[in-house]
Amino acid sequence: MITKIKVCVSDDEQDFLDEVSKLFPKYGLSCNFVKKDGLKIIEDIEDSKPDFAVMNLFMPRLDAIGVMNKIHKKRDIQTKFIILSNFINKTIEKEIISSGAAFIMVKPFEISELADRILQMSRLADQNLNMPEAKDNTELKVTKILHQIGIPAHIKGYHYLRNSIVESVNNPEVIDCVTKSLYPMVAKKYKTTSSRVERAIRHAIEIAWDRGNFDVLNNYFGYTIHNLKGKPTNSEFIAMISDRLRLQFSETIGA
Repeated sequence: MITKIKVCVSDDEQDFLDEVSKLFPKYGLSCNFVKKDGLKIIEDIEDSKPDFAVMNLFMPRLDAIGVMNKIHKKRDIQTKFIILSNFINKTIEKEIISSGAAFIMVKPFEISELADRILQMSRLADQNLNMPEAKDNTELKVTKILHQIGIPAHIKGYHYLRNSIVESVNNPEVIDCVTKSLYPMVAKKYKTTSSRVERAIRHAIEIAWDRGNFDVLNNYFGYTIHNLKGKPTNSEFIAMISDRLRLQFSETIGA
């Protein structure tokens, strides 16, 4: 019998809680929902000692940083913290991470992304959990690639890029109409505009090129690096990774 990963989840948005309640069990995650209140979260963590605690940065009575500071003084509790926020900047990010957060997620995001992240940080990540097959397997592979490349997961461009690549793997024809089809599709999902999607993806690629993992970039975009062509366009970046993934999938099926 596989031991489920225990997660304390705190939020006041019912739609968010309903989605978590529906999806997390499929990933082998056992949820305990707690009121959005820093002191209530501390009580739950002390009582149940969950593997992970998902909470908002700003909460009544005590914020996330205060919660982490108090819990980290208790040596018998090894809970990892994932912080949710509607916005982030370098100063806040530095303070959150220095306070012991394992990860930061900026709203809006897909619940599957949160579940993926918990699995990746858990010792049970590689075990045979009851996860959705095809779609989420693709998402996990794309997530792994973006992390290897070095694109920060808390920036909006990461989420837009991740979704764009998954969509391109499943529907190759969209890569030929990025502006007219792919960007609007992603924009609708995240309730934003196509131009913002385009700019955010461009920013994510720039970060990868300036601060990312050179060996991984060279593996995917060697022709660009060696020929000093410069950064790939958004469509080139999406196409290179999605094409590689489709090839991997076809080789697996044919094996």
